[in-house]
Amino acid sequence: MAYERRSAAADEFKERVVSINPVSKTVKGGRVRKFAVLVVVGDGKGKVGYGMGKANEVPDAIRKAIEDAKKNLITVPMRGTTIPHDIIGEYGAGRVLLKPAAPGTGVIAGGPVRAVLETAGIRDIRTKALRSNNPCNVVRATMAGLAALRDAATVAAQRGKTVQEILG
Repeated sequence: MAYERRSAAADEFKERVVSINPVSKTVKGGRVRKFAVLVVVGDGKGKVGYGMGKANEVPDAIRKAIEDAKKNLITVPMRGTTIPHDIIGEYGAGRVLLKPAAPGTGVIAGGPVRAVLETAGIRDIRTKALRSNNPCNVVRATMAGLAALRDAATVAAQRGKTVQEILG
């Protein structure tokens, strides 16, 4: 269900619609149909964010979700084209295992996780979505995992050591 689109105003961000969820509410006059959309935006250089938008029409919901996603951007520490270390991101019942991979491996990931990683600019990684397969919780778990990553320079600064001492 994911498709990619370039925005005219901010050309540096790639947007990717992860899921479109039609929601209907029964009222006195009949059914009222609305749409909830989950979108991931990223610059392909380490910045990524997600957002939800709800509206009567799909394009309006996508626009709202993109605005929301741009407010929730995080910077992902990277080592070359992969991540610095293994991590499990958790949100609610969603849990995502993220493992670094050798150059040339590619993005080995399912739909919602793949959308987040590709828009972030990560090219080589292995992942597994554990427990929940709800796209919203999987995206949030992936974002939690990416936000918890730390590179060697950050760890060295916290411990009062050099990067060479940390890496061995």
